Amino acid sequence: MSLNEAQRLKELEKENSRLKRLLAERLLEIDLLKELLEKKG
Repeated sequence: MSLNEAQRLKELEKENSRLKRLLAERLLEIDLLKELLEKKG
């Protein structure tokens, strides 16, 4: 693997973990909203 490829891989892994964290936050928000709606209904 070239140095360029290794750097690109590191960037993609960093971006991937950022997106996974964002997704987890959104899923928590959705879950919270569902709970609130169930309590109101």
